[in-house]
Amino acid sequence: MNIFETIKLGSNLLRKSEISSHILDSEILLSNILNKSREKILVNLDQKLNHKNILKFKKYIERRSKNEPIAYILEEKEFWSKNFIVNKDTLIPRPETELLVEKLVGLFKDKKISILDIGTGSGCIILSLLSSLEKSVGLAVDISKNAILIAKKNAERHKLSNRVKFFNKSFESIFSKKFDLIVSNPPYIERKKIKNLSEDIKRFEPIMALDGGNDGLDLIKKVIYKSKRILKINGTLALEIGDEQIKKVSKILIDNNYRIIHVIKDYKNNVRCIFALYR
Repeated sequence: MNIFETIKLGSNLLRKSEISSHILDSEILLSNILNKSREKILVNLDQKLNHKNILKFKKYIERRSKNEPIAYILEEKEFWSKNFIVNKDTLIPRPETELLVEKLVGLFKDKKISILDIGTGSGCIILSLLSSLEKSVGLAVDISKNAILIAKKNAERHKLSNRVKFFNKSFESIFSKKFDLIVSNPPYIERKKIKNLSEDIKRFEPIMALDGGNDGLDLIKKVIYKSKRILKINGTLALEIGDEQIKKVSKILIDNNYRIIHVIKDYKNNVRCIFALYR
């Protein structure tokens, strides 16, 4: 089989499983196996493939046909122009979260700050920040031991291990240090709405990293309350939040002596991030 026939085979199988991005997914999976860019394989459609690569492709297609996200099949996801290792113990980094990183890099460019990342997952937020804020240092926590192992691997991959420490513990157990910036993308989906998520999210991504409790605000509230004790005066708290949570989160922040300084809208025009100073 050549590249054209292989992509077509994969695409047809995925279409039968109602995967809407069947052609693109087929191309991405094959380009990964061949270790070439999509563009390169699409201009060499007559290239013959060996049996081993075809077998591997079919296994990938079978997994994708069951709605498994491509990031988990390939065990990596691009974020902030870097490839991060991901697996089922970590959320898949989203483009919206890059908006959070972009704003923070702009705010703290050339400054030397200490950063705490709460619920670090793959470590993509803290590592992206440190790669751009070259004078800064970080600490990151997650209650998932397996997520912390992945985050440490990502720190090694991006040569940042000397500027960040990862701990498998709850952020509520941090007392001995104060930070210039606390950043978190906490679980913020209302428990009853998890069943409405797409199959690839609710079946494969860690529920613990999605479930924000009955109102979606359980962890957000805890982060806001705890941050008061471990932020420096005029330190910044940067949160990613869910759709239509801006009013409630703003009220909690203001009631707890924070001053809101920025909100960021995502690509669908929903407020996705909120930044506040602790006074």
